[in-house]
Amino acid sequence: MSGNGPETGRQTDGEARRALGDAVDWTVAARVGARLGPRGPAMSRYTADQVHDELAVAAVRAQDPVREVTGLAGGLVLSDAEVTDRPGWVRIAARSMGALAGATDTPPGGGTGIGAKVAGVQAGGMLAFLSGAILGQYDPFGRAGGVLALVAPNVVGVERALAVPPADFRLWVCVHEVTHQVQFAASQWLADYMQESVALLGDVGAEPVTDLAGRVLTAVRGGTGADGDGADGESPGGVVGVLRATLPHSQRIALDRLLVLGTLLEGHADHVMDAVGPAVVPSVSQIRAAFDARRQQPRGLVQRLIRALLGMDAKMQQYVRGKAFVDAVVTQVGMAEFNTVWSGPETLPLPAEIEAPQQWISRVLD
Repeated sequence: MSGNGPETGRQTDGEARRALGDAVDWTVAARVGARLGPRGPAMSRYTADQVHDELAVAAVRAQDPVREVTGLAGGLVLSDAEVTDRPGWVRIAARSMGALAGATDTPPGGGTGIGAKVAGVQAGGMLAFLSGAILGQYDPFGRAGGVLALVAPNVVGVERALAVPPADFRLWVCVHEVTHQVQFAASQWLADYMQESVALLGDVGAEPVTDLAGRVLTAVRGGTGADGDGADGESPGGVVGVLRATLPHSQRIALDRLLVLGTLLEGHADHVMDAVGPAVVPSVSQIRAAFDARRQQPRGLVQRLIRALLGMDAKMQQYVRGKAFVDAVVTQVGMAEFNTVWSGPETLPLPAEIEAPQQWISRVLD
């Protein structure tokens, strides 16, 4: 993917990513987020050390079952997990977001002006809220080999809330995150593809502000934006749908690419979590039932608003829709054929194919 030259007023991919990354002071974001994050569940030092050690071991134990179920990353060396607390996750996430967005002088880098510092405070507030909800995360944009982070207090908080066997739950969480690690290890193009999509999404070029304002007004009033939804599938609703409708066509395509990729990655990891079976996680059925029930629990108005603004509810739909896609394809053609999806950008599902797996099978495998 390449940008047009200076004479058109457009940016190259590298320029677009740097402009987006330097719009935020990620050092400020990391500092603010680490300071504002909520306190974790009460634990003695002995319990905290025990959880840390068990998660580190569980991440290693998860590797073989994930390789066996997915058929991916055979023989590849995976980096050890980094078990951390909430402030630690904030720092990892800020570094990752800065690297993904193309910030200069990482880690974590970013802009240094007043506007970038204000944006850093805002980003830090977002990371602080998320730090209480993230169980784990694989960051392919961190150090060489990526960073597999497991947030110990959040794992403990959820396993207590669900009243499930702690050892099983910790391994179950690790299976999900190691699956992400395996996805990127086996498909070296994935990280570049994400960065290219982010670059396109951040390239505003020389578009008149009045054009953008017009699309925002149309979206807020309930219209579809400049292009409509076309034939690529149902447009996401809520805040993400409004954002999508305000974007020009090229950036809308980039957003769709990122949404579809996220849906695939999360759905595949959720599929593998259950596919490892009771031989690996004895109480896997109990954990899945309790976990899904927790996702459906009503939340307070303020929390629902924050979750909507941050796109967390849309992310929950990614798990559900993505897992349904992967389940359907694997059931029909098997995991080996499904793995064609990791061949390159052209074999990723189109937005419409997430809801219609047979269309992806017909286009890619037949």
